[in-house]
Amino acid sequence: MKNKIQELRKEWRITQSELADAVEVTRQTIISLENGKYKASLVLAHKIAQFFEMQIEDIFIFDREEENVCCSNQCGNLRRQTKSIEKS
Repeated sequence: MKNKIQELRKEWRITQSELADAVEVTRQTIISLENGKYKASLVLAHKIAQFFEMQIEDIFIFDREEENVCCSNQCGNLRRQTKSIEKS
């Protein structure tokens, strides 16, 4: 999962340590997030979004294939197929 943490942090002119302190994690966690080596929990993503006064999805870029998330159209098609099989 990609994110805009480093970009936002630089825009806000804050250090990794300052952000880490604000969201109650270690500087290493911020480094790992910025390098894409660590995926934030929902709680941490929420804290980061609150800090930057943004929505989570404006900071974290979800890759539907990587995250195995289906869009509503795909889910709808799957539900219709399942119902049709159940009726047979």
